[in-house]
Amino acid sequence: MALDLDGTFLNSKKEVTKRNMDAVLKCTEVGIKIIIATARPPRSVKEFIPSELMKHCSFVFYNGAYIVDYDHNYEEHVFIPQILSAEIVDYCLSNIPECHLSIEVKDTWYSNKGISEVNAAFFNIDTKPVVISIEELKQLEATKILLTGYKQIEELKRHFGKKVNIIVTDEGALVQIMYKKVSKASGIANLCSRYSIDLSDVMVFGDDTNDIDMFKTCGHRVAMMNAIDELKEISDEVTASNDQDGVGVVLERVVDLKNKIYY
Repeated sequence: MALDLDGTFLNSKKEVTKRNMDAVLKCTEVGIKIIIATARPPRSVKEFIPSELMKHCSFVFYNGAYIVDYDHNYEEHVFIPQILSAEIVDYCLSNIPECHLSIEVKDTWYSNKGISEVNAAFFNIDTKPVVISIEELKQLEATKILLTGYKQIEELKRHFGKKVNIIVTDEGALVQIMYKKVSKASGIANLCSRYSIDLSDVMVFGDDTNDIDMFKTCGHRVAMMNAIDELKEISDEVTASNDQDGVGVVLERVVDLKNKIYY
């Protein structure tokens, strides 16, 4: 099972409900591996996922740029090279100087300015970025570059689209930039290769633009009722919304079927 977080496994209050948690734990009891595939960094995931679930999951952070299996002491970091990252920083800030630009490096958050109350609510976290100069930002090998308040998205894609993966989520409010070919799908494929699991045997849940790649590569695709239309159109089924335990509804059915097969 590969689960997106926001809008999928988490409800609108950013909580894992008891039904969803119990369903995932039952999956692990019958031998189903769980991958959390998210745009979020490790620190943020740890804030939202109960500790009893954390130890049972593998993780695809930053839309696939940082892959971690804590249980097997495995990690892979796919970063944007420093020269290219610096070029993107220069381009974005020269075009829209007032935009908010952040760079994540593994689990550390750097920014060109402090977080306003608006942005703090948007990122939905309690931590604050390390504020450094633009020149210092340009020296980093970015796991992910984040932009808010950036409107020239099509121009950005035309300029860098062949070098990096640019994803726009949250109804156009958030621009996420990872290295070329990095995606949730690539992260899931990496972990499944280690587990000797075929992608056709992976059930995936999602709701937004950055879930499209994994929907196109995994075997059974479940869109949330609150998902974007593009995702619903390529899904195998649509479950209840993230506020109606849509993940738990499907997983309970899967566990029940698996128990009937074996018992």
